[in-house]
Amino acid sequence: MRRQQYGNNILSGNEIENRTNKFIEDMLTSPRQLAYAPTPHSYVPNPTLSAKINLDEEVELSNSAVEREVYDSLAEIYSIIITLDGLEKAYIKDSILEVEYTEICSRLLKQYKSTLSDDNVMREFVDLDTFKAEWNIECPRATERIRVNLPATVVDPSTAHVNSSNQVAQSGSGASGSQILLATENFITFLDALKLNMLSKDSLHPLLSEVIQSVNQVTNADFENRSKIISWLIRLNGMRATEELEEDEARELAFDMDGAYAGFKATLR
Repeated sequence: MRRQQYGNNILSGNEIENRTNKFIEDMLTSPRQLAYAPTPHSYVPNPTLSAKINLDEEVELSNSAVEREVYDSLAEIYSIIITLDGLEKAYIKDSILEVEYTEICSRLLKQYKSTLSDDNVMREFVDLDTFKAEWNIECPRATERIRVNLPATVVDPSTAHVNSSNQVAQSGSGASGSQILLATENFITFLDALKLNMLSKDSLHPLLSEVIQSVNQVTNADFENRSKIISWLIRLNGMRATEELEEDEARELAFDMDGAYAGFKATLR
């Protein structure tokens, strides 16, 4: 009989085979965690971890028509921000005409404002910084344009690309009488609104936007207090729609607009 010595013990062939089989059996039935990847022999399926959903079933993101409308609106806002940022880049690179830029930018800003007029959407949106952080958006140019709420050609017409078919008059010399009259009327309308204590954002911001846009049709000269118009537009744009100016703020606004009106009239002489 074949024997083999292990230390001080001498084992027969049958004993070696029995010990080997016992070792293999212990390894396969052992409950302890193995140091290596499990084999089919060591894997025991756990029915409690089985999937509870049907993988062929369509997953709905919303449970009601209202939720679906909110998600669609948030997606629309996302696309507006991305598009607006691309538009600003194109304008900076002079890849788009001034007229086209102004039209598209104004339309996007109106769509942005209109979409957020829904209370449910605004509640989910919170504010621009929160929305950008949640969806990992940078878009610094679009952020600035939304903050100002006016196209770059309206904020600073002196840097606009002027062409022969749509020229901006210098110092009022090339403006038509109707353009001058419209700008004057818009100044007076805005000042009258302040006198009537129309101090909410939704009352003043549209009127002030009309002032600066009509002024730009007459002159792109940097007259006295012109920058105040832009500053107040940005300030009003940051307010809630129903929020009103305080009495001292209204007095300051009236003073600045009186100065801007006088500066505008001086360019017409």
